[in-house]
Amino acid sequence: METQRQKKIGGVIQKDIVDILQRAALEGGLKGTIISVSKVSVTTDLSIAKVYLSIFPNQEAPALMEGIRSNQALIKHELAQRTRNQLRRVPELLFYLDDSLEYIENIEKSLKGEENPIKNRELLPKRKKS
Repeated sequence: METQRQKKIGGVIQKDIVDILQRAALEGGLKGTIISVSKVSVTTDLSIAKVYLSIFPNQEAPALMEGIRSNQALIKHELAQRTRNQLRRVPELLFYLDDSLEYIENIEKSLKGEENPIKNRELLPKRKKS
């Protein structure tokens, strides 16, 4: 369970990371690409922040995640500049792709009957019996 302090630091990081990434996307000529931070979870020792990103459109996600991960040091530096009055030490940033929106979209398609797994069993992933 997260402490109030972890939640507070996560919130500060989330707000600033969104700003940093959106500006970088615009400057990088990626107009029309939406990057949102769906969640930031900070470890109890405050040394690592796991940043979960949602990227729209989805086909841009792999390339953008690669770019974000390779510029991790720059992003951390920018974050340190912005939060120097709030955070003594900026945690190490780990970026993950949050594909829950894509998952929800697939469920909605199934419910609308576009891809009905009940009628077409092949759409369901094979599950191993434990």
